[in-house]
Amino acid sequence: MGSHRFYDPTGSRYGVPTFPWRMAPDGYATRRQLRAAGLRPGGQDIAAQVLWHSRRYWRKGTSPVRVAYLYRIDLAKTVRPMTPAKWAALAKANTARQVCPECRTDAGYRIPNSLGMCVTCADSPQLAA
Repeated sequence: MGSHRFYDPTGSRYGVPTFPWRMAPDGYATRRQLRAAGLRPGGQDIAAQVLWHSRRYWRKGTSPVRVAYLYRIDLAKTVRPMTPAKWAALAKANTARQVCPECRTDAGYRIPNSLGMCVTCADSPQLAA
């Protein structure tokens, strides 16, 4: 399973230019890489993709082939700045995640999804039964 299997720069086999892991040419970036550079795809279509085999994320019944979509950096746009309304909405959402649904108190930290309630309520023997 060599990397040559995923090398298709013309896109004739996969429909979009495809490259093996770490072999994509300059000028392309993933969404995360764009974001780290203060950019966003800006409505452009996927320009290329990177394919690789991964035993780490392979599960029975799924494909061991992973994909990362690439976008052209020269067509990317700058990230829109946060408005005061967006900052307020984000603060409100984060505050709501600190309120325990069982005791309705502010826990002072984000309620863990694994517990679904504050640690005090989760450790309470009355709720354990």
